[in-house]
Amino acid sequence: MSQPLPDQKPKICLIFATRGRAELLKHVVAFADTQTVKPDLIIVSCVSDEDVANLERRPGMLVVKGRPGLTVQRNHALNHVPDDIDVVIFLDDDFLMHREWIAQILKTLESDPSIACITGTVIADGIHGPGFSFEEAQTLLARAGDIPGRLTAVSTGGPYGCNMAFRARSIAGLRFDERLVLYGWQEDRDFGGQIWNRGGRVVRVNTALGVHLGTKGGRVSGRRLGYSQVINPLYLVSKKTMPLRDALDHVLRNVASNTVRSLAPEPWVDRRGRLSGNLIGVWDFVRGRLTPERAASL
Repeated sequence: MSQPLPDQKPKICLIFATRGRAELLKHVVAFADTQTVKPDLIIVSCVSDEDVANLERRPGMLVVKGRPGLTVQRNHALNHVPDDIDVVIFLDDDFLMHREWIAQILKTLESDPSIACITGTVIADGIHGPGFSFEEAQTLLARAGDIPGRLTAVSTGGPYGCNMAFRARSIAGLRFDERLVLYGWQEDRDFGGQIWNRGGRVVRVNTALGVHLGTKGGRVSGRRLGYSQVINPLYLVSKKTMPLRDALDHVLRNVASNTVRSLAPEPWVDRRGRLSGNLIGVWDFVRGRLTPERAASL
């Protein structure tokens, strides 16, 4: 992957991995057209024609189809990124960017050559509640107004997978771990950890704003996710892409939350299923089994 000349605009590839959300994806892709800096190529990695409706006919769009699973689909997209791309961006299919999002990513990369990975600031995250509609997310972004006048880049343990950008040369040869099946769960942290291990800097910036809708349709079962909440962080410790302290913090917080809230679960969360998966994961760990792929069979 090339490095742009000083007077050249960097070439940008925007990637969406999606399944079963064709209508939402259509709106999110259209919203990306409002960016002050447009991507040169959009790759949509999906499973079937039903996942993309008529987007295949859109100029500047490449649709690739393959096996399901977040890590698998992202890798399939990476395999189709042209060699002359300078910046690779991954967005969830339910993430809306502020119109300056890409411009601020480029500004950050230009400010410090050691920065390899950037995640933006999520001003509202529907993953922690019932989720936002597309219209609600638009309103939230409109209320955000102008971006902060001063760019602040803070080193972080890993990017947030709903919105992350990479200097293309920093991820040459890297792939998402396909043992992290289904929804992935910590696949972003693992990918960022691989970059850290290469000596690249991973940062969060305050000027690349966005809203994560947290759409509930298409997500995995509570039991499967609960298993991944325990096993995946511990598996990353074995790979040296997550510190043990961070992994234990993730596991303990999720198990505690699922235990307490299973008494009166939120309507949009399968707390009892997650707790069941947590317990299976703990039992597998005790028996020395770090098998994140087992989540697919639960």
